[in-house]
Amino acid sequence: MPTPRNTVPFRILLVDDEVAQRSVLAGFLRKRKHAVAEAGTVDDAVSAFRERPFDLVLSDYRMPGRTGNDLLNEVRALHPETTVVIMTAFASVEGAVDAMRAGAYDYLTKPIDLDELEILIARIQERTRLLSENRSLKEELAARYKFDGIVSQSSIMDSVLDTAARAAASNAAVLIRGESGTGKELIARAVHHRSPRSVRPFIAVNTAALNDQLLESELFGHERGAFTGADRQRQGRFELADGGTIFLDEIGDISPATQVKLLRVLQEHELVRVGGSETITVDVRVVAATNRDLEAAIRSGTFREDLYYRLNVVSVEIPPLRKRREDVPALLDHFLATYAKENKRKGLAFSREAWEQLLRYDYPGNVRELQNIVQRSVILSREEQITVNDLPQAVRTLASEAVRTEDVSSDTLPARIDRLEKEMIFEALRLTGGNQSKAAERLGLSERNLRYRLKKWGAK
Repeated sequence: MPTPRNTVPFRILLVDDEVAQRSVLAGFLRKRKHAVAEAGTVDDAVSAFRERPFDLVLSDYRMPGRTGNDLLNEVRALHPETTVVIMTAFASVEGAVDAMRAGAYDYLTKPIDLDELEILIARIQERTRLLSENRSLKEELAARYKFDGIVSQSSIMDSVLDTAARAAASNAAVLIRGESGTGKELIARAVHHRSPRSVRPFIAVNTAALNDQLLESELFGHERGAFTGADRQRQGRFELADGGTIFLDEIGDISPATQVKLLRVLQEHELVRVGGSETITVDVRVVAATNRDLEAAIRSGTFREDLYYRLNVVSVEIPPLRKRREDVPALLDHFLATYAKENKRKGLAFSREAWEQLLRYDYPGNVRELQNIVQRSVILSREEQITVNDLPQAVRTLASEAVRTEDVSSDTLPARIDRLEKEMIFEALRLTGGNQSKAAERLGLSERNLRYRLKKWGAK
């Protein structure tokens, strides 16, 4: 007798008003290590199902009062992912077919062939496993790339994400602009995974990392013998991204010659591999990113204006972290939780002094630098708190300068009051996760007053 591919026990609800038939099938399924519950009527089956869901419902079609079709409808309403198989006598096959039209997975005719039943369950187990893996993958991608999963508390980023979300629903080209480290690729991936193309590939290319010949081959592919070392035919990234999205990072760095070929792909939706003659049609959504001033590059003649307008249908500008300081506390908390878990440092926290300095720091490397600082600090810290001494030199220097400034006038009443104000405000921000409205309320200040003080200290 065939062995099921998946040996994990299935939770099976067996529903049949014929006790003898039900007993035989239940005994067979239990010998195959499945967890089996039994019911003699549709109402009893629904009651059992309400207590806990099952992986498979194996139900007779004709039963007193209500039919297998009624049970199917109840199960689909309670737990749509459960598989339902109808058992039926030959005379009721038409009813079983109707049940399949309504959502049943399959039907078996009585008397039940046990070999056939075992094969069917093995197939259902494999299908359930694949559906579960696919659902988990989609949930993981959604959690990682959905817009409301991007760590942000600032109104300026809300506006950025709103623009990106609206653009995602279309096929329009998107140009993402911002300094290095602001998260341009993260936004690009979010656009893809929020789009109708999400089930197709997302292909990223760093155009600045390759010379002209390699970039052309990388984007458009090449034929065997096209150049020295081309010992086989190779598909380019545009072909690999067909039906999906291609992300062209550092688009402002590509040469004028490559710009011409890229423009043709965007205009005609077709390409020719390097060394080839065949025209290949592609359907690809382009998301590009740059930290350069493309308008200035157009004026200087190093970037084509027609390509710029092809790429810049929707523009998304990500502000540097120093212009959205409201996001810093949330980002610090997010990366601390991530790396503390990764390094098994449960309960790790920032000291008040470290927290204050991290809030004051300008992060010239943007989110990427903040992430690096937190990861480094988690690795180097030896106590239950990350202290100023665990922070990189650039941040520690800021702390030293602050201390020296305070020491100069530490014997004056205004200096002491100012220092106490800072301590209370930064502590309130730490306790409220950087939420300025809640911190102001906690301190008995207006939010405007709080913002004024932060701006005065260079920590707005």
